[in-house]
Amino acid sequence: MSDPTLHLRLRTATASAHEALERDLGWEARVATLTGYRDLLGRLHGFHATWEPAIGTALGDGAFFDDRRRVVALTDDLAFLGLTGPEIGALPQARPIALTGPAQAMGALYVLEGSTLGGRVIGRHIAAAHGLGGEGLAYYSGHGPRTGAMWSAFRARLDAFDGEGETVVAAANATFDAMRLWLNPA
Repeated sequence: MSDPTLHLRLRTATASAHEALERDLGWEARVATLTGYRDLLGRLHGFHATWEPAIGTALGDGAFFDDRRRVVALTDDLAFLGLTGPEIGALPQARPIALTGPAQAMGALYVLEGSTLGGRVIGRHIAAAHGLGGEGLAYYSGHGPRTGAMWSAFRARLDAFDGEGETVVAAANATFDAMRLWLNPA
């Protein structure tokens, strides 16, 4: 029997970091109010505003990555929830990071891209709790009807990094940990 794909190995190797992020996030309590939801979006914005440019630079493939950027969706959601452009621009941002190449970028992107899947479930919960329609939920809508196809394309690209699996796994675990710490400031 052949080795499992990098995607499957990555899912196993990052399971504890992923579970720690979900556990510590406490998203249901955080989004119980619109203020809490807005605050969570603000923290997510600060993370994506730093990590997306780093991933884009290290990956060096705008045709693949640019449609996966989600900071604009976060900006749109925050504006819908009442933040002005200057207020959004003044939100705290995660510290700058350096990714040394495409394998590290793919590990980091695994975390961000994977969140589009579970995020759609969270988005439905938020919509029901606060009576939101399409507006205010751009981030938690993932890539809309293209989410599944984009995830499949990501997995195919990811598996091409099989020879650099350890680098991809280490970057994904580091990204899960960085996101967990950023979203849960002390």
